[in-house]
Amino acid sequence: MTKTTIATAPIEGQKPGTSGLRKKTRVFMDEHYLENFVQAMFDGIGGVEGKVLVVGGDGRFHNDVATQTILAMAAANGAARAIVGQNALLSTPAASNLIRTMQTDGGVILSASHNPGGIDEDFGIKFNMPNGGPAPEGVTNAIFERTKTLDSYHIWQGDPVDLSQIGVTKLGDMQVNIVDPVAAYVDLMQSLFDFPAIRAMIAGGVDVRFDAMCAITGPYGRAILEDALGAPAGTVTHGTPLPDFGGMHPDPNPTWAHELMAEMMGDDAPGFGAASDGDGDRNMIVGPNCYVSPSDSLAVIAANAHLAPGYKDGLKGVARSMPTSAAVDRVAEAMGLQCYETPTGWKFFGNLMDDGRVSLCGEESFGTGSDHVREKDGVWAVLMWLNIMAATGESVPQIMADHWARFGRNYYSRHDFEAIESEKADVLMSALRASLAGLAGQSFGPLTVAAADDYAYLDPVDGSRSEKQGVRVVFEGGARFVVRLSGTGTSGATLRLYLEKLDTEQLNLDPQAALADVIAAAEDVIGIKAHTGRTAPDVIT
Repeated sequence: MTKTTIATAPIEGQKPGTSGLRKKTRVFMDEHYLENFVQAMFDGIGGVEGKVLVVGGDGRFHNDVATQTILAMAAANGAARAIVGQNALLSTPAASNLIRTMQTDGGVILSASHNPGGIDEDFGIKFNMPNGGPAPEGVTNAIFERTKTLDSYHIWQGDPVDLSQIGVTKLGDMQVNIVDPVAAYVDLMQSLFDFPAIRAMIAGGVDVRFDAMCAITGPYGRAILEDALGAPAGTVTHGTPLPDFGGMHPDPNPTWAHELMAEMMGDDAPGFGAASDGDGDRNMIVGPNCYVSPSDSLAVIAANAHLAPGYKDGLKGVARSMPTSAAVDRVAEAMGLQCYETPTGWKFFGNLMDDGRVSLCGEESFGTGSDHVREKDGVWAVLMWLNIMAATGESVPQIMADHWARFGRNYYSRHDFEAIESEKADVLMSALRASLAGLAGQSFGPLTVAAADDYAYLDPVDGSRSEKQGVRVVFEGGARFVVRLSGTGTSGATLRLYLEKLDTEQLNLDPQAALADVIAAAEDVIGIKAHTGRTAPDVIT
C-alpha cells in the first residue's frame, strides 16, 4: 500500500448546503467527484495531519465504498486515527455523540438524511465539528472555495479495511478503530431517561410500534425498545437497514410512513407509534388516532422534560427554527424560559447550546433534540415521549388534550411543492420579496397583513448575520405564513409553505380546515399556481 497523489481539476457545483453536499448517487460515483470534495473538506478545515476523525453513515447505497475512500484519503493526508462504525454504519446523532465523548477533531458523516437511497437516488456527505455539530457557514464556505482551486488529492492505494470486525487495525500510519455503532448511544440514552419506568409501562400493556423505515435506526430501536425496555419482538418494523431503504422514502411524515399511520389510525391501534428517518435524526410521534405535529411535540417536551432524569433540574432555555410554530414560545413564557428563534439548520442551535443558553431545540421538519449531542435526534425524541407517558400515566391523546387546554392550540401545517424548476422557484421568491414593502395593511379575505419581511438572523453568540432565511407574512391577530426554498433536495427546488394560526377555544378542528383562510391568503400573496402551474402541494404535514 502506498500514498499516491492524483492530479485532478476543479468540479463545478460542489457547494455544501445546510446539511453538507447532496447530489444523486451516480454523481458521487463519477471519477474524482467524491475524492475532490473530501480533499477540499480536509483542506478547508485546516488539514487533518495528526487529527482524530469519526467516520460513518446511514448505510445507503455507496456508503461502504465512500467510507473506504474517506479512510484512504484521511490516512494519506496524515490523520492519526479514525473511529468508524462497524460496517461503516453510524446514525447521525450517534456520530455526534462519539465525536463529543471521544474528544475527536470532528467527523465525516455520509447521509442524505430523509432522501431516498439507491444508485439512482440520493447521497450526501458533511463535516461535523469537534462539538459534534454541523460545520458553520465559515467552514463550508472555505470548503467550497477550495473546490474551485483543487488540482490534486492524496490517497492510499491498496487493500480496503475490513470494517466488519470490531477492533483496531491500521491503514498506512493511521490507526482505525472499528466500534459498535449502537452501544455508546444506548448508554447515553440510559443516562437520560427512566428506563425502569418505561419498561414497567410497556410490561403493563402499552404496545409500542417503531417504524425504522429500512434505515439506520433499526438496530438502535431493537437494542433499546426490544432488548433494554422489554418490548416484544416485532415492535420495531422495517428494522433492517437496506442500501435502497427497501424502496421506501425514509422521511417520517404521515405521507411516507403510511403503514404506521394506517395502523395507528385503525381500530386496534397500539398505544404509541413513532418513526425515524434515513440517518436517525428525525422523528414522528403518533398516538392512537392522534397525530402529533413536530411543533406540538417540541412544545409538549418543553413543558414536560423535567420528568426525565437527565432534565430533572429543568431546561436552560429553548430554541426553534423560524418556520416552526410558536407553540413552544407559549410554553417558554409560562415557564419563565428564554426562547430563541433561529434560521432553519441545526448549526444555529449548536452555538446556543455551546454557550449554555438552551438545552432543547426543535424544527418543524420532524427534528427535535437537546444538548446531549449537537444534532437533532429521532430516537431521543421517542424515548422522551415514552418517559413522559410513563411519568404521567397518560396516553398521547390525553397529553395533547391537556396541553392544548393549558396553552391553546397553534394550528399548523407545512405544504411542500417538490422538484419545481429552479428558475421558476427563484422568480417566485424574487417577486415575493419585491412585494413585501407594500403588503402591510392589505386584506386577503378575512385576514389583514400586519407585517411582512425577509427574515434575517443575528447570532447572539458569535455576531454573525444570516440573510434571506425565509419570507414571513404576519396577519393581525397573529396568524402567519412563511415561505422558503429548502436546501435538502438534490434536483430542482422544493418550495415549503408553513401556515399557522392560534386558537384557544376550538381545539379539535382538522388543521387544514382551521387554516383554510391562511392557505387562501398565502396563495393570493405568493401566486404559486401562476408561477409554477402547481395547484396542490406534493406533501402535506
